[in-house]
Amino acid sequence: MIRTRFAPSPTGFLHIGGARTALFSWAYARRHAGCFVLRIEDTDLVRSTPEAVQAILDGMRWLGLSHDEGPFYQTQRMPRYRAVIEDMLAAGSAYHCYMTPDELERLREEQRSGGLKPRYDGRWRPEPGKTLPTPPAGGQPVVRFRNPTTGVVAWDDLVKGRIEIANSELDDLVIARADGTPTYNFCVVVDDWEMGITHVIRGDDHVNNTPRQINILRALGAQVPLYAHLSMILGDDGQKLSKRHGAVSVMQYDDDGYLPEAVLNYLGRLGWSHGDDEIFSMQQFCAWFDLDHITASAAQFNSEKLNWLNAHYLKRADTSRLATLVKPRLEARGVTVTAAPSLVAIIDLHKERVATLNELADLAQTFYIDPQPKAELLAKHLTPEALPLLADFVARLPDIPWEVAAIGALIKECVTRHGLKMPRLAMPVRVLLTGLEQTPAVDALIAVFPRETVLRRLAVAREATLSQASLL
Repeated sequence: MIRTRFAPSPTGFLHIGGARTALFSWAYARRHAGCFVLRIEDTDLVRSTPEAVQAILDGMRWLGLSHDEGPFYQTQRMPRYRAVIEDMLAAGSAYHCYMTPDELERLREEQRSGGLKPRYDGRWRPEPGKTLPTPPAGGQPVVRFRNPTTGVVAWDDLVKGRIEIANSELDDLVIARADGTPTYNFCVVVDDWEMGITHVIRGDDHVNNTPRQINILRALGAQVPLYAHLSMILGDDGQKLSKRHGAVSVMQYDDDGYLPEAVLNYLGRLGWSHGDDEIFSMQQFCAWFDLDHITASAAQFNSEKLNWLNAHYLKRADTSRLATLVKPRLEARGVTVTAAPSLVAIIDLHKERVATLNELADLAQTFYIDPQPKAELLAKHLTPEALPLLADFVARLPDIPWEVAAIGALIKECVTRHGLKMPRLAMPVRVLLTGLEQTPAVDALIAVFPRETVLRRLAVAREATLSQASLL
């Protein structure tokens, strides 16, 4: 069985890069009827926080990336890591090193001064015929992995191709600190081994860790998984992704009004392709997804493309579902959503005109709170020519059926009678009802409002007309 894993460190939120890694690992397992494991790599006790763990779980849940096993926490597996280290010490594949941090730093400085690559010199590494220094009294040793000194460690990366690293380039990795705490690279190896991970899909910032991890796996007699290292994601401007263009919490996209299916669809095309297909469901994605079509070059985040996708999904989303998502956004602004006008009807009228749920909330808000049209808009559209037309229209509104067809017929009748064009009536009505110049068809807009609300908001036009007439 194919087994993949997503293994974030809870030192911050789940960002777009991590979410893409999770998606690819999840989809690969789903395509092959395998198992997707969630593992929380919380060995950094200083930076890992419960809040960050919850942020990761919330992000995964919002995206719908359900795990089959886990979440497993490395801090809960410390006894097992220590037991494996003891076995390695007994087998000779690991050893105690008493070199102090100050001694190591002096060594590295000397190496840098001599133009050499800074590295541990193996002074505590046991070798046949070698006499080791006397351990210092009271010294607390670290444990180092006895890395091979000859040959190469190589793997066929499923994204980057063949990668070979000479073992002479790798020094002996610390696998347990002086206080006995196992290190990140060692815990990852034990977890991948014991959890039976067959495919490690992760960011290419881990490429340098891979040869060390492969050597430890081989020393343990473990099966080495296949590796696929995903290239980094660049921002809109081609620079490293930053907070201003994507490197924010996945849940920020929820706050900003994006649908999870739009974010997933966008992530699916971020460094992977299936011909020219741009829009697809997660069911289609899982059926198509493979590692062969992941690009080895960096992917570029495109905010406009994400907005376009989100607008597409909003247009096709169930209106009742959108209403449940928009309502709490309105309530958070202090807007009370009443039975009339219907929020569902409002959203149905506007959902093809927006790119985010927040834009939907902006438009819906005008139906529940009286707008304050800008003076320049009132001056622009409530002209002396338009005011009599508006007054005539308002006077006839109480007597017609409250439906789009009847409202539309009345609009046509009034503009014809006054010998004016449609915008002379439609634009003032839009501004007075919503404070906006751009809205859906004005007859459909009016029909969504309760009749009494329309009459009240348009009354200002009739009052202005009467005032003007009294001055003549």
